[in-house]
Amino acid sequence: MVSRAKPAGSAGTPVLAILLPVLCITAFALLIVTRPEVPKGDADAAMLNSVLLWNSIMPRAMLALIAGAALGLSGTLLQRVLRNPIADASTLGIASGAELAMTAAMGFSPLLIGFSREMAAFGGGLAAVAIVLALSWRRGLEPVTVALSGLIVSLIASALSVTLILSRGEYAMSIYIWGAGSLSQQDWNGALSLGPRLILGFAAALLLVRPLRILALDDSGARSLGLALHSTRLAIIALAVWLAASVISEVGVIGFVGLAAPAIARLAGARSTGKLMLTAPLMGAGLLFLTDCLTQILGPGFTDLAPTGAATALLGGPLLLCLLPSVHSVSAVATQSNAALNRLAKPLLALGALFTALALIFAVVLTLGPAEDGWHVATGSLLTDLLPFRLPRTIVAAGAGAMLAVAGFIMQRVTGNPIASPEVLGVSSGAGAGLTVALFLFGFPSPIIMLLAMALGALAAFLAMIAIAARAQFSPERMLLAGVGIGSFAMAIVTMVLAKGDMRGYILLTWLSGSTNRAGAFEAWTAIISLVVLTAPLPFLSRWLTILPLGAGPSRAAGHHVGASRLALAILAALMTAIASFLVGPLSLTGLIAPHLARLAGFRAPGHQLTASLLLGAGVLMAADWLSRVVIYPYQVPVGLFAALIGGPYLIWLLSRKEVQQ
Repeated sequence: MVSRAKPAGSAGTPVLAILLPVLCITAFALLIVTRPEVPKGDADAAMLNSVLLWNSIMPRAMLALIAGAALGLSGTLLQRVLRNPIADASTLGIASGAELAMTAAMGFSPLLIGFSREMAAFGGGLAAVAIVLALSWRRGLEPVTVALSGLIVSLIASALSVTLILSRGEYAMSIYIWGAGSLSQQDWNGALSLGPRLILGFAAALLLVRPLRILALDDSGARSLGLALHSTRLAIIALAVWLAASVISEVGVIGFVGLAAPAIARLAGARSTGKLMLTAPLMGAGLLFLTDCLTQILGPGFTDLAPTGAATALLGGPLLLCLLPSVHSVSAVATQSNAALNRLAKPLLALGALFTALALIFAVVLTLGPAEDGWHVATGSLLTDLLPFRLPRTIVAAGAGAMLAVAGFIMQRVTGNPIASPEVLGVSSGAGAGLTVALFLFGFPSPIIMLLAMALGALAAFLAMIAIAARAQFSPERMLLAGVGIGSFAMAIVTMVLAKGDMRGYILLTWLSGSTNRAGAFEAWTAIISLVVLTAPLPFLSRWLTILPLGAGPSRAAGHHVGASRLALAILAALMTAIASFLVGPLSLTGLIAPHLARLAGFRAPGHQLTASLLLGAGVLMAADWLSRVVIYPYQVPVGLFAALIGGPYLIWLLSRKEVQQ
C-alpha cells in the first residue's frame, strides 16, 4: 500500500487558519460594494436591488459554501479510505462518469432526468470509480495506478460525452455549458436542495470516523481489529461519490475542490481523521466561496469567460504538481527491464511485412464499405467517385497516426518512461490549450495560425513536464502524475471557451471528438508534408535516441549535451503532436500504443523501433477511421473516440501487468 503525505510543519497553522476566512470576508464585502445596482432614479430601484441581493447574490454565496463543503468532505473520505493524497472526484473519474451519465440522460430523456438527475449522476460516478478501483486493485490501490486508471476512465467518458453532444445538436451543447460548473442562482432552491444532503452526508461521515481511523492502518491490521474491510470501504466510497454527484447534479462539475480542501486542511495543522473531517469541509467551503466571489468581482466579462467550475479547475493542475512530493509509491512502471522481450532475428524482414500489411489496410479502407444493400468493394467508376471523399481522410488518419506514434516514441526515449505518450503526458491537451488561446484572441483564425498556436501549446506542455520530471530524476510515477496535472490545467483552459457555447466552442468540440469528416486536400497535404519533414532528421539523431533513455549521468559521461538534445527532440515531438492533434483530435492514445506494439513485436534497435512505430501508428489510426465509418453505418463515430476506445483497453491491460517493460 501507500504511505500517506508527509506531515507539514505547524508553523503555518495560524496563518492558514486565519487567512482563508479573512480573504473570504474581504472578497464578499468587495462583491457587495461593487455589485451592479439599478440606478437610483428608477422608482422601483430599492425593491429591485433588494431582489438582486436576496434572490441572486445571497443564494449563490450560500450554495458556494454548501457545495464547497460537500466536495471537501467527499475528497477527505476518498483520500482517507484509499490512503491516497491525490484522490478526489476529478482524479478518480467520478466527475467525468457523472457528467457522461447526465449527458446521456439529458440528451435522450430530458423529461425523465428532471425526476432523477441526482440518481443519474450518482450511478455514473459510482460506475466510474468502480472501474478505476477494479483496474488498480491488483496493485493495492497505489496512487500512480489509481491516477492513471482515473485518467483512462475520464478520457473515455469525456470522449463519449463529446460524441453524444455532437450527435444531439444544439440542445445537447447546452449540457456542456452546464457541465462547466456555474453557481448562478435566481432563488434559494439550489441551496435548500443541497443543504440537507450535506447535513446527512456529514452525519454519516461522523459515524465512519472510527472505521476510517482503523483503515489508516494496513489491511492486515484493520482485519485483526475486526473491521469488515471491503464492505466498509464500499460504504465510505459510496458516501463520497453521493456527495460529489449531488453537487454535480445541482451545479455541474466543480473541479479539484475535493483535492485542494484536504491538502489545505493538512497544511493548516489537521492530522487526525476527526480533525480532517471537520476542517476539510470548512476549507472547501471557503475555497469555492472565495473563487466564486473573485470571478464575480472581476466582472461579467470574466464570469462569462471562466465559470466557477472552470476557474476552480485551473487550480487542479498546479495543485497536483505541488502535491507530487507527498506521493510515495512502489513503482508501477519498470523502465529498464528488457530481458523478457524477444528480439527479432530479421527485423528488416519484419518491417517489410508491416509495410505490406499497411498497404493492404490502405487498399481495404479505400475500397471496402457498406451500402444500403450490403457490403461492396468499390472498383472502376465507383472507386473514382468515392476517392475524393475517402482518400483525403485516409491519408489524414495515416499521417496523424504515424506522427503521434513517432512523437510517443521520442517521448518514451527522452524520458526513459515506457508509458509516456502525447496523451498521457498532457502534450495533446497543451496543444488544445494553444488552440483555445488562438480562438480567443483571433475569433476564427486561419489553419496556419491554429497550427502554430497548437505547436506552441504542445511545446510548452512538454518542456514543463520535462522540467518537473528532471527535478525528480525522471521518476516514472512523478512524471506521469505531472502529465496528468499539466493535462488537467490545459483542459481547464479549453473548458473556458467551451462554456461560452458559441461557434468557437463548437470548433473545440469537433476537435475534441477527432472527426475526419471534413478532411480535404489541405489536411491531406499537411499530413504528408509534416510527416516527411519532421521525421527526416530522426535517422541522424539515432545516437541521441540510444543514449537518452540511460539517464542524464551516462549521457553526459558519453559526451552528450543532454539539455540541447532534449530540447531539439522536444520541439520535433511537440510539432508532430500539434499537427496530428489538429487533424484528429487529442484522444487517440496512438502515441502510446504504437511504440509499445513495436517493442512487444521484438524491434529493439532505435531505428527499427522508430520505423515499426510509424507503420503501426499509421495502420492503427487508418483502421480506427474505417471502423468509425462502418460500425454504425450510415452514421459515423468520431475517429478520436473510436481510437480512444481501442487505446484505453490497451492501457488498462498494460497497467494490469505486474511489470511494464521497455
